[in-house]
Amino acid sequence: MKYIIIHGEGFADAPSEKLGGRTPLQAAATPNMDRLASGGELGLAALAADVPVGGSDVMALALLGYDPRKVHSGPAPFEAVGQGIAVDEQDVVFRCSMVTLRAGTPGTGTKLDVKKLGPSVVLDDDGATGLEEDDARELIEAINEQLGSESVQFYPGAGHRHLMVWVGGKSRAVCTEPHEVVGKPIGEYLPTGDGSDILRKLMEASLNILSAHPVNDARSEAGLKPINCLWLSGQGRRPQLATLFEERQVSGTMISTSDVHRGIGLCAGLEAIDPDLLVESGGTDLQSRGEAALRELTKKDLVYVHVPIPSAMGTDIDPKEKVNLIEACDEKIVGPMHQRLDKLGPHRMVLLCETWRPPGSRMVTHGLSPYVFYEGPTPTKQTRGFNEPEAEIEAEKAGARDASKFMARLVPRV
Repeated sequence: MKYIIIHGEGFADAPSEKLGGRTPLQAAATPNMDRLASGGELGLAALAADVPVGGSDVMALALLGYDPRKVHSGPAPFEAVGQGIAVDEQDVVFRCSMVTLRAGTPGTGTKLDVKKLGPSVVLDDDGATGLEEDDARELIEAINEQLGSESVQFYPGAGHRHLMVWVGGKSRAVCTEPHEVVGKPIGEYLPTGDGSDILRKLMEASLNILSAHPVNDARSEAGLKPINCLWLSGQGRRPQLATLFEERQVSGTMISTSDVHRGIGLCAGLEAIDPDLLVESGGTDLQSRGEAALRELTKKDLVYVHVPIPSAMGTDIDPKEKVNLIEACDEKIVGPMHQRLDKLGPHRMVLLCETWRPPGSRMVTHGLSPYVFYEGPTPTKQTRGFNEPEAEIEAEKAGARDASKFMARLVPRV
């Protein structure tokens, strides 16, 4: 028996006028997803109402059969594992996002003169627009050189987001993700609670270091906003997960370019594909993911294929671009896998398209996401499409499913 999880992050969405009132899933030509929907159980899935607020990392834990309420404290420790950073059980890992702060009220321009954190300071840009990888590494290395110590270390990540490990640190401070603060005064969003005084001091020290860095001189000459502060959030200690082999006697592989999802897979005892093998020209190479999944299934019992909306698409995504991505996923991942698996023999598959969460909004982890639970090979029973309205019709009969319960059906305990 082979087991497959395909997680389309952000594929489900609201109807769009640009698509004639249809959702991207409705507008996309997805014959292979439709075939699964016609031969399997179609419906809507959700997380429990008291699951902690978070991103698709919370859904990934649930799909692997873990209770996020017990094992998820923040995405940063998983991200550290995905990057190969050694983290002890008592260490706390934080995300360090490079952001732009400015003084005054909106519309005052991009020349910033922020000397210290305060209630009148506004978070102007949470994504370090135009930041090159080499410049990002130079900035975080400058931070580590001046602020790093035996108890605090900074590590380069990807783009504007990096990591800080606080050895034996405190994890209960309340921190806000920077995308929730864009365009707002930062006063009420700075860290609070246990250990927050140290976090604020580090953030303010980073302000002084980054503001004077030569990288920002070059950005100013290029007409770009300065990157003048590290914003700390997403913290947690490394979770101790029972592996899927211990729990269900299965081996498997996580296929994702996301350090967070790779880290979740590694913590669950899965192997993780080198992300460099899955990326082509800075975008998502879906064919490589599909080929990797089929290759791994010849050696392993389970594969988890994570397909996000590429960050290169930006925050204001044209729904037609999303249609193209969904169609490519159907053609290059779902189709070849379905055809090959029908020849290999018995298999079970969960296809779940998670609801889109616009950056800057609260995470909609408790929204409803269309799914198919498919067990094959099986003849097609009926004709229906894989999209939100069709899933809603089926959910009216059975109700929404708990996403964390799929693993028990996918790979029952022996």
